[in-house]
Amino acid sequence: MGLLDNMKAKLGSAKDKVSDLARQHGDKVQHGIDKAARAVDERTKGKYTDRIHTGTGKAKEAMDRLAHKEEPHVSGAKPPSRPEGPPPTS
Repeated sequence: MGLLDNMKAKLGSAKDKVSDLARQHGDKVQHGIDKAARAVDERTKGKYTDRIHTGTGKAKEAMDRLAHKEEPHVSGAKPPSRPEGPPPTS
């Protein structure tokens, strides 16, 4: 067994633990994400509201992906489509 295989085996169990925690405490984590976003938005006086909102949405999507152990290609379901529109500007 090579180094890469060894790392994959160890990370697989860690991913399972994170997925279980995300399922159990996802609502608390998402509440924390919202709370942090509000605090940052207040401290920046609304200057970065759009970017904060985008980042919050991506963080919540990541939590949802972690909480759902079943992969889209396994269940036969299509992954959610992304909204069309211009790419975000930095």
